Order: sequence, then structure tokens, then C-alpha cells
Amino acid sequence: MTGHIDPTKEVFARFRDNNRAGAIHMLNLVRLNERAAYPDGRNATGAEAYAAYGRGSGPVFTRLGGRIVWQGSFELMLIGPADERWDHCFIAEYPDVAAFVEMIRDPLYREAVKHRQAAVKDSRLIRLKPLAPGKTFGEIPEGA
Repeated sequence: MTGHIDPTKEVFARFRDNNRAGAIHMLNLVRLNERAAYPDGRNATGAEAYAAYGRGSGPVFTRLGGRIVWQGSFELMLIGPADERWDHCFIAEYPDVAAFVEMIRDPLYREAVKHRQAAVKDSRLIRLKPLAPGKTFGEIPEGA
């Protein structure tokens, strides 16, 4: 089975068209290849390739107002597929949809993303609308 690496054109169009005002949070769950899968066959680990992606994309991310608002280390799947694990878990915040779209269209980012494509075995990228936290599990915050 092939992992989920890049969005489809159809889903990206839906993402872009839902251009509501305000910040967006992107939950990133990333599983790396043991060895990077570069088309040219260069030798690197998935972790090394993902680090190269970060070095290349980071300046674009920061310039457009992006920031990491949460990061955690995967420990155990309590509910969900028992064999599912993630090497990187974080939430990135963007000032708005336009900033995210501009980032992925930026020439420096487009060059850097080649390293992500080589590094990643599987991933999830989930767009979230930031809300004020509820006080308990069952409390659904306003604006949800």
C-alpha cells in the first residue's frame, strides 16, 4: 500500500476554496521511510531527508507567519490501528489559508518539498479551525 504523501488536486481545491477569515491549524502526523526514496537514488535516511525539508522550507514558513504551536512525541495508539505509529506529531499555525497556499507555491518551498516526498512513508495533514478550549470532554466550544 502506498502512503499518503501529497494532497490530491481536488482536495487542495476544496482547502483553498474554504478561505474563511482567521488562522488555521494543521495537524501533522508523519511516518518516515527508513531510507529516503529519492528518484535519483541518493543515499540518506528518511530522518535526514525530512531534516533537509525543514531547513529548506522553514524560512518560507516563518516569513509567511507560520509557527509551530504544539509538538509531541508519539508513544502508543490507545484507540486506532495498533500498527500505526508516527515519527513526528505537531500542529503548525498559519495566519490564514492564503499564507499556506502561498507557501506551497513558493519556489524555495517547492524545491524543499522534494526532500519531504523522499522522506515520508505515510502522513496525515488535517486542517483545523482554532477554537477556545472547552472545560470538559463533552463541552463543544462555540464556533465549532
